[in-house]
Formats: sequence, structure tokens, C-alpha cells
Amino acid sequence: MTLREEGEVPDVRSLTPSAAALLDDAIDVEDWSYIPPEVERITYDAPSGQIAGVAYGNPEHPRMLLVPGVTGSKEDFSVMSPLLARAGYRVESFDLAGQNHSAGAGPERLDPPRRHYDYELFVGDLETIVGSGSAPVHLLGYSFGGSVVQLFATRHPELVASVTLMSVPPTPGQAFRTTKSALGPLSRVINGSIGANLMLWGIKQNFNHVTEARHRYVMERMPMTRRQSVVDIVTLMRRTPDLRQEMAALDVPKLVAFGAHDLWPSALHRRYAEEIGAEAIEYRAGHSPCEETPHQLTRDMIRMISGAN
Repeated sequence: MTLREEGEVPDVRSLTPSAAALLDDAIDVEDWSYIPPEVERITYDAPSGQIAGVAYGNPEHPRMLLVPGVTGSKEDFSVMSPLLARAGYRVESFDLAGQNHSAGAGPERLDPPRRHYDYELFVGDLETIVGSGSAPVHLLGYSFGGSVVQLFATRHPELVASVTLMSVPPTPGQAFRTTKSALGPLSRVINGSIGANLMLWGIKQNFNHVTEARHRYVMERMPMTRRQSVVDIVTLMRRTPDLRQEMAALDVPKLVAFGAHDLWPSALHRRYAEEIGAEAIEYRAGHSPCEETPHQLTRDMIRMISGAN
């Protein structure tokens, strides 16, 4: 089952939790790079350069933006996006500046040019992307993308309909210090460049234990991503902004989604959800519920934002 062919996309709104879990167990995507021909390809002219994106669903429907994390891409949402579109949303996702098909976008293209990728670059790009269509928008931020989403949402609450934070750093400051991996204790003494090298090495070794097809795609896209963007993002994650008060004040539906085997302990995700007034849901997954449990996550997102359209 690939969920690629017409007629195979279920309506998650009618699924029971057990039915959604069974569909997740049956996922077998052979080619994660495949974008169906009916999916619209988008290029956003952002401050950092051209950002590559895709859009699923009717442009007249409520809009949702899915923001990936470091070394990720729009294809991380290849299973979720059709499900969300089937449920009645216009779903857009994109590659962050410096990543995958947006590798040409970078700080040297800003006005005035800068030397490094920073939070302002990513937030500025997201401001342009949100401004390219209807608003308010439903936002999902994945890992580092969740930090970008929170910065945007707390600056522009009037443009936000709901926020889903998936596998985001649950502690401010040096986020890696609280991970369950070996990077946790090492992160206190290594810099962003060494941290990026360790992250890329771990991806190559498939420490996330993804399927063979998924790992093959991850390795195929890796050469397209600028190493400097990875180094800069890892450095930024050592300075994760503390937005707990601002997020708690954000009066929209909020969900903190995470896998039982995520980089960060479940207890920290639950505590963060409580601090910002969000619902917390744990999945039988690792760092990527969008790939491992997309039917359950999509079902929970729709339930969370119901009535917020």
C-alpha cells in the first residue's frame, strides 16, 4: 500500500484510532521522492532566495503549512499531505533555505547579505510563504521547523489558526543537552560543526532505523543540502529560544506530537505541552510521526483544529 494512486487516500475524519493505527502499520512507500503529477509545484520568492514547495488540495480550502526540520524536506510529508487534503485542507510544504531543492537559498542573498543562516532568515522566509496565500493558516513545525513556527506564531498571532509541534526541542537553550542520544552529554563540549558531522554520520548509519526505501531517499537528497546550513541550524539549536510564555498566551488550538522513541524523553514533551497549554499525544514512533504514524497524527490534528477553520 503506497497511498499514491487515486482512490486510495482514506478520509481520516471517519477513522477510529485502531483503524488509523492499522493503516499506519500497512504503510509501504517505495519511492519517497515521488510527487504525483496532480500535485502543484510551487516556487516561493523569499528573502533568502527561491524556496521549493508543493501544494495538495483545493486552493479554496483552509490553508495548512508543513515546515520540515534540519536535513529534512517537503517529502517528509508525502503520506500526510494527501490525507490532510482529503480531509478538506489546502496543504503546502517546502524545503527550508539551504536544504534539498532550496539549496540555492542562503544568507548571501539577503539584503544586506549575511554570513550565516539564522532564525531571522528562516522566519523571514516563512513570513513570505504565509503572505503568498490566504491566512490565517494552520501550521505544523517538525523539530527545528517547530522553533521557526513558534517564532512566527508569537510574532504574528493574527495569521495563525492552529499550531502543531512535532518532535520539537522541548527545552530552551542548549536543546541537545536533554536528548537521550550520545549527543546529549557530548553537546556540552562540541561546537556546531562537530555536532553537524555527528548528526550526518548518524543519518548515514540509519540510527533512526527507518525503512530501506526511506533511508535510500534520505541518502539521495543529502548531497543537495548545503553543509553550512546544517552547521548553522545545529548551532541555532544550541540557542533554542524560550517562547513558553508567548506560546501559552497564543489563543489557538495547539498540539505537541512526539514519538515514544524520540530524541527527547516523552516526559519533557509532556511538560512542554503543559507549559504552553497544548494537548500532548505520544505515538508508537521515533522522531518522525509524520512518516511512521501519519494516519493517527493527521486524525488527531483534524480533531484538534476542528472548528478552527
